[in-house]
Amino acid sequence: MRNIFDQDCRRCGRLADFLCNIKEKYPGYHARPVAPFGDQHAELLIVGLAPGMHGANATGRPFTGDHAGILLYETLYEFGYSNRPISESVSDGLQLRNCRITNAVKCLPPQNKPTTGEIAECNSFLTAELATLPGKAVILALGTIAHQSVLKAYGYKISAAKFGHNVCHTLPNGRKLVDSYHCSRYNTQTKRLTKGTFADVFCTVGQLLGTI
Repeated sequence: MRNIFDQDCRRCGRLADFLCNIKEKYPGYHARPVAPFGDQHAELLIVGLAPGMHGANATGRPFTGDHAGILLYETLYEFGYSNRPISESVSDGLQLRNCRITNAVKCLPPQNKPTTGEIAECNSFLTAELATLPGKAVILALGTIAHQSVLKAYGYKISAAKFGHNVCHTLPNGRKLVDSYHCSRYNTQTKRLTKGTFADVFCTVGQLLGTI
């Protein structure tokens, strides 16, 4: 698993220093790279952007403890990918079925904005993770940066597939990539992403996997 994730990674000096400062301010926070979460043999890989300050950065689990995870985990439960609709902590008993969640950038970036160099530096972990997926797997990218990171991990140009909500792309290697607006507070509160339009994305994923 080390090629997919490195708990001790300090490649990006700005991010490493930022996490050290966060740990001093919030001693109880995870404040380290956040590992992927879910089924190691999953056919659905969900790719987000990066840990949230008071969410995954605090709890150590992707999309856990902040607003962005509310809609995601509710939807995963409704579509049969998890055993409970709420993700509260790493010890809450939640389990994912045939699904894994990861991030394009494994560390919390200042102001939730990783630099281009930091995204590129972390891409090797995503590349390794994508290589472990089974043949019929589907990748769900939450937002443009996640979408572009998947393309980069496969060695494709950004022009190979244009981001679009609930758009399914067949990549040159035959892999299926589905896009969704990120389930951030801003997108859900402005109704750019709603419960219904997010469910539509999971219907598309289910059709591709043959579960719907």
